[in-house]
Amino acid sequence: MRTLIQRVKSGKVTVNSRAVAEIGPGLVILLGIGQKDNEEQAKFLAEKIATLRVFEDNEGKFNLSILDTGGAAIVVSQFTLYADTRKGRRPSFTDAAEPELAEPLVEKFAELLRSQGIPTQTGVFGAHMLVQIENDGPVTIWLEK
Repeated sequence: MRTLIQRVKSGKVTVNSRAVAEIGPGLVILLGIGQKDNEEQAKFLAEKIATLRVFEDNEGKFNLSILDTGGAAIVVSQFTLYADTRKGRRPSFTDAAEPELAEPLVEKFAELLRSQGIPTQTGVFGAHMLVQIENDGPVTIWLEK
């Protein structure tokens, strides 16, 4: 399971010209599910992200988590995080999970963030999405389990 986390001032996901998720300050989490991923990994990453200190305190140091700041999150399923570009010019996605495995794990991950106390919205699994990210910092962190 791979995540690319971006600290944002705002984030928004649009599908077919309709906003399906929108937040102010918080995190936009791009989530890739691999073929061998499971709920244990989702739980580990959700807990890690909930307590990850990537927000600045009054002294400008990364001492606050999203829980400390009261921020929100958007989870966007992103199979392209499993792109293999070692050969040729077109990425291969053979390591990404099939939708039957990936979709329930994406939903479980979002549910686990909510259970940590983080207001969490999601994109639409499998849809073509426009993702607006107003990266704050910029702060972008890669986590994998």
